[in-house]
Amino acid sequence: MKISLIGYGKMGRMIEEIALQRGHTISCIIDIDNQEDFESEAFRSSDVAIEFTTPQAAYGNYLRAFAQGVKVVSGSTGWRRDHEEDVRRLIAEGNTLFWASNFSVGVALFSQLNRRLAELMNDFPAYDVSMVETHHVHKLDAPSGTAITLAEDILARLDRKKRWAKGVVTDAEGKPWGDHAAADAGSDASDVLRIDAVREDEVPGIHTITYESDADLISITHSAKSRRGFALGAVLAAEYTHKHSGLLTIDDLFS
Repeated sequence: MKISLIGYGKMGRMIEEIALQRGHTISCIIDIDNQEDFESEAFRSSDVAIEFTTPQAAYGNYLRAFAQGVKVVSGSTGWRRDHEEDVRRLIAEGNTLFWASNFSVGVALFSQLNRRLAELMNDFPAYDVSMVETHHVHKLDAPSGTAITLAEDILARLDRKKRWAKGVVTDAEGKPWGDHAAADAGSDASDVLRIDAVREDEVPGIHTITYESDADLISITHSAKSRRGFALGAVLAAEYTHKHSGLLTIDDLFS
């Protein structure tokens, strides 16, 4: 399979390594300095493009890839609030996007545990739920796309929570971090699922979901050891996308 890479940071380089190990060819690498290569024959001949960039760039990258008839696998987060309906329209027009906030096999299993726990907790209103996500200091969006996906799964199953909201964003010492430091208005309301965030060193990703009552506390955590699991999942998603069409998700891959 011929794969193009859109974004060539640490994740892009790791995806390249794993793709080559699995017998694939890297036909084109596009980064910020060679955007004109979207219109190259090398890119156009790709079976799938794997995109890991930024919330601001992702949607534009989808448009450029679709214009060349190339399927996209994307792990970029933060674009859905402004462009989810646009992407659904593009998919309806015959394009293909495999999108996941997290490609880790472990996170896929963790997500299933999260859904089941929320279903159980729906009958026990004494327990309030909250979430904390921790990532490296280079991550621009907060809360993480994975945290939002986990939160949306909880909201679909826990009647007493109506929406999620960003809590505080801090560094490892608890000090406000970056432009996202302030909590959203109403994040402490009883019907809101609050997501706090920590930005620390080179942490690949930790997500903790906690249910707490006056009597006790129940907590589940997924902690990534490296980015390699995410990169492998992205290549597996590309292999799946090569043979499938439409709007694809991690549930499709692991079902």
